[in-house]
Amino acid sequence: MTLREPTNRVDPRAKTLWRIVPAVVGIPLTIAGLVVAILVPEARWLALLGAVVVAAATVVAVTAIPEWRYRFHRWEIGDEAVYTQSGWFVRHRVIIPIARIQIVDTEAGPFEQLLRLSTLTVTTASSAGTIRIVGLDAAVAAQVAAELTRRTQVHRDDAT
Repeated sequence: MTLREPTNRVDPRAKTLWRIVPAVVGIPLTIAGLVVAILVPEARWLALLGAVVVAAATVVAVTAIPEWRYRFHRWEIGDEAVYTQSGWFVRHRVIIPIARIQIVDTEAGPFEQLLRLSTLTVTTASSAGTIRIVGLDAAVAAQVAAELTRRTQVHRDDAT
């Protein structure tokens, strides 16, 4: 494989997943800051400033960041390798030859299950050789995991 953008994007529902966590954290923190500003006169301005900063960061994290992240997170399974690209400002590309794969795993946390998404993890013996593809459709992740498992059985050598 050459270093070009991988062909597949993650599922569009991944953007919703990437919005949930900042919202779940940011909204209660903003409310807590407002409550403190109302109930504790000595800390009013500091708590209000904190609430405004958290609210602004939450708005950015819920609106802009998931769109930006979705634009660059890609993956591809070729005949010889698994290839991923991630990153917001710094692009991180990883290519793992099929023969080097030791573990193929899927997992789905509560929010992923709610959205019918999954994370596919492909691991080699190297500590730097792990790929995590977050935001795949759960059925696609299961299918890719099964296909990679099948392909790794063909490569019996250790690829060193």
